[in-house]
Amino acid sequence: MEAKKALIIIDIQNDYFEGGANPLDGSLEASMNVKTLLKDFREKSLPVIHIQHFSTRADSTFFVPNTKGVEIHENVMPVNGEKVIAKNYPNSFRETDLLDYLKSKNISDLIICGMMTHMCVDATTRAAKDFGFSCTVIGDACATKDLEIQGKNVAAAEVQKSFLAALNYFYSIVKNTKEYLDEK
Repeated sequence: MEAKKALIIIDIQNDYFEGGANPLDGSLEASMNVKTLLKDFREKSLPVIHIQHFSTRADSTFFVPNTKGVEIHENVMPVNGEKVIAKNYPNSFRETDLLDYLKSKNISDLIICGMMTHMCVDATTRAAKDFGFSCTVIGDACATKDLEIQGKNVAAAEVQKSFLAALNYFYSIVKNTKEYLDEK
């Protein structure tokens, strides 16, 4: 039986872009790569699932419901027929219908992209693998930011490389947009 794949686009929302409440390093470039992947999936009539994060914490500074920041960015705006799943946690499967939806469509392979690499992309990819999905993460279609640990700054580029390298070990295969599209 041939593998059936779906594109999972995680949290590409206005707050992660310049002028948003939590801008990421390289968010615009990543969104343009997702736009390229999205065009390919749409042309082939393959399933696309948009994940949209809504904060439920009272002290949240971004993804606040009913703000422009929580809206999906114009570069990857869903079209009619594409599934949109609202979530409240980094793991896109937690307390959502994502798993049931994928099972109902007999999806076996997930092509994962989005934001933030170190948080929601990582949590979702690991959960997907644990649920038995074959995962491919498109590294240049993901974005992250500088982090801090014990008073030391970790540059976004290092965060990105580290998380993608960790995911590439067991949880997924990591490719860039061109590699993924050229293999067909």
